[in-house]
Amino acid sequence: MTQGASVSTVFETIHFEVAPEDKVATITLNRPERLNAFDRRMCEEMARAWRTVKLDDGVNAIVLRAAGSRAFSAGLDITSSYGQPDSVWHHEDPGELLGPKWQKMWKPVVCAVQGMCTAGGFYFVNEADVVICSSDATFFDSHVSTGLVSALEPIGLMRRVGLGETLRIALTGNDERVCADTALRIGLVSEVVAPESLWSRAHEIATVIAAKPPAATQGTVKAIWESLDKPYRAALDHGLIYTRLGNPLGKAQLADAPSGNIRTPRLR
Repeated sequence: MTQGASVSTVFETIHFEVAPEDKVATITLNRPERLNAFDRRMCEEMARAWRTVKLDDGVNAIVLRAAGSRAFSAGLDITSSYGQPDSVWHHEDPGELLGPKWQKMWKPVVCAVQGMCTAGGFYFVNEADVVICSSDATFFDSHVSTGLVSALEPIGLMRRVGLGETLRIALTGNDERVCADTALRIGLVSEVVAPESLWSRAHEIATVIAAKPPAATQGTVKAIWESLDKPYRAALDHGLIYTRLGNPLGKAQLADAPSGNIRTPRLR
């Protein structure tokens, strides 16, 4: 591999690329003609992509974005069968394949949202570590408007924006859309940028994170996400274990880094 060269892996429904000089992988949802709705193939390819970056020591952070200008993701592609088993007791949640945390992938993920994000599109947002959006982004949950129970995506969404905002989004369906400014106000995103700056800004944030010692960033992601499933005191005790394990590794990586390789530029 040539130093500084961009390395690509071929998929059908997503585009996957690694920039070795930045240690940033970019995953692009690539079904713009279907508003980047996911089908079974995309779910399987996303799981494969998460496992790929998980095992690649040359990747310290990931940008998740989507092709086209109309939508980040319209959720499940209802024009094709997802292929659930006949028995309802063996049905699968697509989010288990789409989300990095389900794959136990603890490298930081920066998600860049443009256009429409609805229904299953929240699977991607819910498990990202940093979410930014363009000024034309809108968020809504179409389930109840089509007679469907909104149950899975709101569970993850509630961890980001709380119970009240989640219920409002889930229950108003297609009739109320969260604009970019409101998404920023309720904490669904942490930054709003111009549409033409979205991808470059996401990559900039990911590059800043990727320059930190990976033992520190990955341990931080793992500790914080796992704390959500634990009582407060148990989470603190668990986090203390991770500091004991990760701090010596992170300090060693910082000491071994070439001069200037670990940098801390200002983000804003």
